[in-house]
Amino acid sequence: MATKAATNERIEIAEIRQEHSQVVVVGQSPLILNSIPQHARHELLLPKGRKTAAQKATSLKHDPLQEYRNSASRSKDERSPTEIVFPGVAFKKAMMGSALDIPGAKKAQIGRLVYIEQDWVSIYGTPELYMTMVRSADMARTPDVRTRAVIPMWCAVFDIAYVIPQLNRTVIGNLLGAAGITQGVGDFRVEKGSGNYGRFRVGDRDDKIVQMLMGNGGREAQLAAFENPEFYDNDSRELYEWYGEELQRRGIREVA
Repeated sequence: MATKAATNERIEIAEIRQEHSQVVVVGQSPLILNSIPQHARHELLLPKGRKTAAQKATSLKHDPLQEYRNSASRSKDERSPTEIVFPGVAFKKAMMGSALDIPGAKKAQIGRLVYIEQDWVSIYGTPELYMTMVRSADMARTPDVRTRAVIPMWCAVFDIAYVIPQLNRTVIGNLLGAAGITQGVGDFRVEKGSGNYGRFRVGDRDDKIVQMLMGNGGREAQLAAFENPEFYDNDSRELYEWYGEELQRRGIREVA
C-alpha cells in the first residue's frame, strides 16, 4: 500500500508585532453613566428574598441623589487625575461594532488585533444629575424613573495597542472615528438605536476643548459635583425638587 512520503518542508511564520498609540477622544454628545451600584451587586451575589408588606411600606423605592452618585464608576486611586473612570473595553467594543459597517474590516478580527491598555479610562468633564423615564425589562415593560450622572462635555485619553502589519495608526484612527459616529459609549448610545448619546470624535491634546476639560473637569471638579450636583435639564430639577418636598410632606425623611 502506497503511503505519502514524509516532507521536510520548512514552516515560515512572519513575525507579528504590536505598536502602541495614545489617543484622545472628545465627546460629541453627552455621556450617560450607568454603572451597577454596589448594593445591586450584593443583591445578585446574596439575594435578600421578597420584602414583606411592612418592609415595602417603610422603605423607599428610589433615592435619586444616591442613584446619581452610584451611576458612575469611581477611581480607587487618589492619585488618579479624575474621580470618574469608564471601562476601557467599552471603546474596544465600539471599534468592533463599527467594523460591521466598514468594508474591509471584520468584527471578530478587530477584537483579536486591538487592545485598550487601561482597564479603566479616566473621563474628564463635570457630571450633572439626570432623571428620565425608562421602561423596565419585565414583560409588561413597566415605566419607571431612573437617575444617572450625565457628562455634557467630556473627553478621555487612553492607550491602544494593535497588531502590525495588519493594522497601523491611520487605520486605528479611522476605526475609532467611525466607532464614535456609529456606536458611541455609555447609556442610550447610538449603537442601541435608543438615543444619540455617547458619540465622540478623535482629537488631540492641543484641542482647546480637551485642554479646558483636563484643566477644569478633573477629580476636584467631579467630587464637588457629586457633593452638590447641578441639574442636566429642567425636568430633572423639577422631579428632584418635587421628590424632596413630597418626602417632607409625608414625614418620611429629607433628601440627603
